[in-house]
Amino acid sequence: MDEQYICVRDLRERAQVPENGILSQTIQSDQRTKVVLFGFAPGQELSAHTAPYPATLMFLQGEATLRLGSDEREAVEGTFVYMTPHLEHGIHAKTGVVMLLTMIKG
Repeated sequence: MDEQYICVRDLRERAQVPENGILSQTIQSDQRTKVVLFGFAPGQELSAHTAPYPATLMFLQGEATLRLGSDEREAVEGTFVYMTPHLEHGIHAKTGVVMLLTMIKG
């Protein structure tokens, strides 16, 4: 990465909630971290999966149901989640959702 920093004034303005499907935009990526901005159309689902890295989720807009291991949680604007490596997780968007994912690789 050539930049010394990345500054996005308002991620909600950059986010796009598609009419259908899920849209992802990589905001930053290097050997240690990857930050991805997601837009989910209402009713869209990211099926349960695992990742080899710890990660955080920050919900910037909308309402979703989260699966975190065997737990189910509701997420709204302002919800923050930290996940350990290999935790099975999934997301179901109840409304249009904007979410920031940060993977901590290093």
